[in-house]
Amino acid sequence: MDFEPVSIGNDVVEFEVGDSAGEDGGAGTGLDLGLGGRVERPPSAGAGDTSGSDGDPGLEPCEGMEFHSEQAARTFYNSYARRIGFGTRVSVYQRSRRDGSVVCRQVVCSREGFRRGGGEGKSKKRRRTVTRVGCKAQMTVKKRSSGKWAVSKFVEEHNHELVPPDKVHCLRSHRHVPGPARSLIDTLQAAGMGPSGVMSVLIKESGGVNNVGFTKIDCQNYMSSSRQRTLGSGGQLVLDYLKQRQAADPGFFCAVQGDFDNLAGNIFWADANSRKNYAYFGDTVNFDTSYRMNRYRPVLFGCALLLNESESSFIWLFQTWLDAMSGSHPVSITIDQDGIIRSAVAQVLPGTRHRFCRWNVFREAQEKLSDVYCSNPNFETEFQRCVNVPETIEDFELCWESLLERCGLRNNEWLQLMYNARQKWVPVFLRDTFFGEMSMMQGKDSINSYFDGYINASTSFQVLIRQYENAIACRHEKEIKSDYETLNTAPVLKTPSPMEKQAANVYTRKIFKKFQGELVETLAYPATIIKDMESEAVYRVAKFGEDHKANFVKVDVFRKKACCSCQMFEFSGIMCRHILAVFRVTNVLTLPPDYILKRWTRNAKSESLLDDYMVGFTSNPQESFTARYENLRIKAIKYVEDGAESIHSYTVAMDALQIAAEKVAASKKHGFGLKQKTLIHGCQSQSRCTEQDEKIRELTSELANASLQCEEYQRKLLAVLKDVEEQKLKILVKVQNMRLNLKG
Repeated sequence: MDFEPVSIGNDVVEFEVGDSAGEDGGAGTGLDLGLGGRVERPPSAGAGDTSGSDGDPGLEPCEGMEFHSEQAARTFYNSYARRIGFGTRVSVYQRSRRDGSVVCRQVVCSREGFRRGGGEGKSKKRRRTVTRVGCKAQMTVKKRSSGKWAVSKFVEEHNHELVPPDKVHCLRSHRHVPGPARSLIDTLQAAGMGPSGVMSVLIKESGGVNNVGFTKIDCQNYMSSSRQRTLGSGGQLVLDYLKQRQAADPGFFCAVQGDFDNLAGNIFWADANSRKNYAYFGDTVNFDTSYRMNRYRPVLFGCALLLNESESSFIWLFQTWLDAMSGSHPVSITIDQDGIIRSAVAQVLPGTRHRFCRWNVFREAQEKLSDVYCSNPNFETEFQRCVNVPETIEDFELCWESLLERCGLRNNEWLQLMYNARQKWVPVFLRDTFFGEMSMMQGKDSINSYFDGYINASTSFQVLIRQYENAIACRHEKEIKSDYETLNTAPVLKTPSPMEKQAANVYTRKIFKKFQGELVETLAYPATIIKDMESEAVYRVAKFGEDHKANFVKVDVFRKKACCSCQMFEFSGIMCRHILAVFRVTNVLTLPPDYILKRWTRNAKSESLLDDYMVGFTSNPQESFTARYENLRIKAIKYVEDGAESIHSYTVAMDALQIAAEKVAASKKHGFGLKQKTLIHGCQSQSRCTEQDEKIRELTSELANASLQCEEYQRKLLAVLKDVEEQKLKILVKVQNMRLNLKG
């Protein structure tokens, strides 16, 4: 056979997989596309006569060993590499000059050669890890005239350390999702399970993470590609549905990114109720990712279909969502640890405090620490208590160190990684920011329940439209039922406190139960004053019998303002038992208005809030650019659809559009006339404004007098309180003396 000379470098130019036959050969080089020696093990791959069986895992390569096909040879060498502890990749090949088929193939160690660096003056986007060290280990096979492939060269020695058996599954050439695993993944994905849950099942079924044969990233990539393959061509149905909703509802918001016809774009929509709800409850947002690896991503105040989960897609999603919500940023947002989502949130919501979803961390712990969970049944409970229970940073640090020491996990890489990010997910580091969380030990209150039973991985576009409407209707019905129960049934009061009665009439049923629990607990939490200043005081509050676990409350009695070291109100918006205990001893009988968050009350959805916030829903379409743009866009869509129905309607529409364009241009040119009319209208109302200003001055004067009277009252009341305290001390002294006399 004749071969052309060829210069073989570290870079490669072509990758082919085939069983082509040929007698004469030409030369070429093979392209490494990141698939390297990743081998699909076909049932037909078998050994030749010389080797006996190329599928036998106990055999080692040797010159002269024969295989039925090139694929069988590569499969055998990759199996050998897994057993020894190194990865493989396809290197150079030679072609037949007669028919162009491959007649010689070289499979090398994945660390063969050296990666070519960039030329001078070329800036690299990122520095890649050095993995190639010039290893010479390889196996070359050539095609014989009989059609079989034989080993013509085998180099066994490596110039680097081999990978131990418990880590060999991380090598790229050995990360393979086999057929049975794919079937199981498809089934679990169709049931709505994400990659973390799928991997947990696979680890349990295979007897350990080392036996799975691939990583979570491989599972995630397979599920993502499977979703892309099954999306189908029903996207236009969703787009048509959204157009119909826009035409029928002026408050319906929809945006499309990219080329939707080719299923390469993303869609976001939010109906009028979602946008209104954000005005009431948009201070904290939960961006749930449980459906991310299925097919659809529900968002708390809207819905999105993301067909391209890149960083730019998430940036577009958050920016579009903010546009739909009048540009109002939330105080806090809960996300998962995904680096792409974290980067997008940091860019679009730089002033928003973001944390990781704690329950996603616990779920990932089941995968990363599966061996610990199996060997120590109590570890899960201890781990969650270590995260949820501590009330101070010092307590958490001690608890964490103790847990690592008891379980021998001090060198665990995943736990070290999560500890380094503790300020993003451990509650004690986040309590100074409002997240609306009622309890540290509560289960995950996920938005999944919004779509559970309606949408999963197997839902088609046609069914999606119908099920989306059903889910919205069901949730609306539940809200109506909850509101009815709150308004028409009275909760059972447990104390004679006026504050409890007030809370029962103000809060929703769920929030009242939480508040009631805190109020009842004050009976076991005595408050002791430790610092008394002229206008403020500091109290020490601890549960009876647990003086070592004390919280400190700083209170201004006259202004009825207090703050506690536990920061429960800042975190959840509910008064803690410590402040309530101080209010009890300072005779604060009702909840001050500053400590009743409107979002937790029966009247949370007040229309007055919308007047200042949701400009898109105002009755006057000229109040804001957003409202004007939205109204014009809706009219324009309807205009285009009607005008395109026939040639005649198209001609009429174009003529009318030309006339309208000329009028708009004229109005822009002579816009000053509108300002003059506005000025005249302002002069007519000037007299009314003068009367209002006079009344405002009178009320301001009365308010100043009332404030002076209040200050005098405060001084007198403070003197009375001090007298009461002195009398209490005198009584205590007398009682103590009487006890001593009785004992004597």
